[in-house]
Amino acid sequence: MRQNPILPGFNPDPSICRVGEDYYIATSTFEWFPGVQIHHSKDLANWALLTRPLTRKSQLDMRGNPDSCGIWAPCLTHDGEKFWLVYTDVKRKDGNFKDAHNYIVTADEITGPWSEPIYVNSSGFDPSLFHDDDGKKWFVNMLWDHREGYHRFAGIALQEFDPVAGRLVGERKNIFKGSPLKLVEGPHLYRRDGWYYLLTAEGGTGYEHAATLARSRNIDGPYELHPDMYLVTAKDNPLNPLQRAGHGDIVETPDGQTYLVHLTGRPTTQKRRCVLGRETALQKCEWRADGWLYLVGGTNLPASEVNVPGTYDQAGFDAERRYGFDGELHIDFQWLRTPEPERIFRLEGGKLILIGRESIGSWFEQALVARRQTHFDFEAETEVSFEPRDEREMAGLTGYYGRYNFHYLHLTADPDGQRELNIFSSVVSHPDGKLTYWIDPVPVGVGPVRMKMRVENSALQYFYAQESDDWQKIGPELDASILSDECGGHAEHGSFTGAFVGMAAQDLNGTSREAGFSHFVYRPL
Repeated sequence: MRQNPILPGFNPDPSICRVGEDYYIATSTFEWFPGVQIHHSKDLANWALLTRPLTRKSQLDMRGNPDSCGIWAPCLTHDGEKFWLVYTDVKRKDGNFKDAHNYIVTADEITGPWSEPIYVNSSGFDPSLFHDDDGKKWFVNMLWDHREGYHRFAGIALQEFDPVAGRLVGERKNIFKGSPLKLVEGPHLYRRDGWYYLLTAEGGTGYEHAATLARSRNIDGPYELHPDMYLVTAKDNPLNPLQRAGHGDIVETPDGQTYLVHLTGRPTTQKRRCVLGRETALQKCEWRADGWLYLVGGTNLPASEVNVPGTYDQAGFDAERRYGFDGELHIDFQWLRTPEPERIFRLEGGKLILIGRESIGSWFEQALVARRQTHFDFEAETEVSFEPRDEREMAGLTGYYGRYNFHYLHLTADPDGQRELNIFSSVVSHPDGKLTYWIDPVPVGVGPVRMKMRVENSALQYFYAQESDDWQKIGPELDASILSDECGGHAEHGSFTGAFVGMAAQDLNGTSREAGFSHFVYRPL
């Protein structure tokens, strides 16, 4: 048995495909660069992050994208010849408009090289590409309606895609308006035994989330709803360990077994906050005599464990990760928005050199390199060499979600150039982004400064040291649970990423002051 989720930490909106004996899951990355995470498995139990295909400016440039915009709900498929990746780059989230631009890239091998993008449309988000048995390709996405007095989620659009011409052809049809739960999105099409099956996500990505299944004899409908309406949901079971269940995709094993991957979240019991973001879970399914797919177990409630072919390496997942900075940046790390990473960091002399740019929380160009939080309790540790000249230059260790929720221990200087440590946060009590300072500045001497943060039971404690392992507490215990969707600028229905921990540097003087980080440690507790 394998415990859920199978992709812990910020890994939402899963799309799964199998090629031979290899399984691949693509998940959303939003404003984090490079775009789209693709994990690989041979046994459905053990998954390794393999690649992020959107690596070039021509494929993705998110500078200026607000928090929780960028890459929404990618779809990964294989048509027998090559891989197809469909993705949305959302440029706006608030108000009536979304500006959701949909693209396709292809590759012969999952690790690339991936092609230049084909622009498809901007009528809505969550696009998917279906390869029919007759060779035709069909593009589906949710339709967004900006007009007042109309439902924003207008249905699922279907249109043929011509792979030779690289564009949509024929008539666009609205094939499915959704169930009474509404907010229909995340479409995936399948064909089986003469039926077309349409799997969608509904109810928003919060605690009312669900995956709805429908079917039709014709690809353009009409579609009838599943007898239970929802293939998976936890909306009526608030005490189930897996909540926010929905947005899924279906895969078959070589021997004909069927599984569903789906989005989920694990809220803390005290404040009901998903501090690890939206994650990917797996459910065993069965096709019954009525021609409908059901979860094994006679319920549509997501199970906390699933029977899979492989045996999970729990010890490997819980092992300490110690990162050096020789060679290339480890795949666990990402940065924000920019396709020009050379402007914000480089690896040199065994160190990660961050080039101070804009403020922490900037939507354009900030030097922040971080990895996902994948455990509820952990420690993170680094060492920074930095010579700030005044209070506008900072470098340090951050627990980060977005502009409106982060904690930051940083090395800076007073107006006279004397180095000091300080801690400030952007917290949910100040949704306008106003900073909260927690301490009086702590003077430090010359030389590198070691920094550590420990998170236990959603309490975050910072430490620092210089020449020895004599770690000193600095600042009070902080609320680590603010690094969650529920505490973003728009709560769980509008904040979509997850908690990161990493290294940051700022130079608000505009002189690109550099900070060197010798190592980074992520230690599950």
